[in-house]
Amino acid sequence: MTVELGQGTGPLRGVKVVELAGIGPGPHACMILADLGADVIRVDRPGGQPLTGGGHDLLNRGRPSVALDLKHPDGVATVLDLVETADVLVEGLRPGTTERLGLGPDDCLARNPRLVYGRMTGWGQTGPLARTAGHDLGYIAITGALFGLGQDKRRPHFPANLVGDFGGGSTYLVIGILAALLESHASGEGQVVDAAIVDGTAHLNTMATAFLAGGLLREERASNLLDGGAPFYDLYETADGRHLAVGALEPQFYDALVAGLGIAEAAPDRDDPANHPELRRLIADAVRSRTQAEWVQVFDGTDACVAPVLPMTEAFHHPHLAARETFVERDGATQPAPAPRFSRTPSTLTTPPPAKAGQDTREALMAWGIADVDTLIASGAAVQAR
Repeated sequence: MTVELGQGTGPLRGVKVVELAGIGPGPHACMILADLGADVIRVDRPGGQPLTGGGHDLLNRGRPSVALDLKHPDGVATVLDLVETADVLVEGLRPGTTERLGLGPDDCLARNPRLVYGRMTGWGQTGPLARTAGHDLGYIAITGALFGLGQDKRRPHFPANLVGDFGGGSTYLVIGILAALLESHASGEGQVVDAAIVDGTAHLNTMATAFLAGGLLREERASNLLDGGAPFYDLYETADGRHLAVGALEPQFYDALVAGLGIAEAAPDRDDPANHPELRRLIADAVRSRTQAEWVQVFDGTDACVAPVLPMTEAFHHPHLAARETFVERDGATQPAPAPRFSRTPSTLTTPPPAKAGQDTREALMAWGIADVDTLIASGAAVQAR
């Protein structure tokens, strides 16, 4: 299916978004919006952003790249012209940066009072750390989320940057933008969405907070129901050095697990924590007796809640994910399909990630109604990449 520049088919079709390009969660949020059908225009600095860019950077898919020099007054004026017809602006710069550029919330809302101004930061717009540098690892560290991660009692494990940047960050920014858009349609007024990774990560961790309040959480790794403390919710090595994920929490699923492993008669009462070391040994010895592929066959079609731990290259071809087309082949790259799914306004992938920052400057600015683009390029305020 051929889709014109910026014209997605999902439920956000017709929503216009200006993205002031950054790295990590900001681009991920704008990828989500573009996947959902929004017309997103990405404003890059000439030459592109550090740690990002190129045709392989899937976080930049679905939207054109326009290179504007925001130190040039005409570059700033062009962004404000874009804002005038936009529904949303997304920026992920340090607090105070867009204000110094003349593109802060007051500047943009003066041009477009209905604008939703989305701000993506690690620490938030206020607080003692607001203007300091940071990364995912530090954000999840101070919120209590990192402390309990992992099954090594000596040190926590961190799951790349999934929990902070994309779980507590971009996902919450998109939630905030969509909520503010809905409200603005009723009130006719825009507002600022302050999406801080520390806030979102703390919110993601609500269940652990509830367990702590109820006396059901020990602040020690591998000591709780969902962190490997329970032998029936853990990872086990197979005969070929691979692993199975065992998540048989409910009694009926546990019964299917021990039956499949052939240890139903030997397994002690799982509800007595004193029996957990012996139960863990029985499960580990059983799992180690066969290969991962053999166990997949044993548990296929059962409710034992057993799954193979797959590297990404194998996840692409897992039968369930293949049937759902969770991953798709597009523009020479295997990549996640848009999510979630919609019955009446399905999302589609549109354009691939720009190979160069500013490759779409002329075409995209004209499509958004910016006048005399060639003059902007001649002045250096805009750059059309070759």
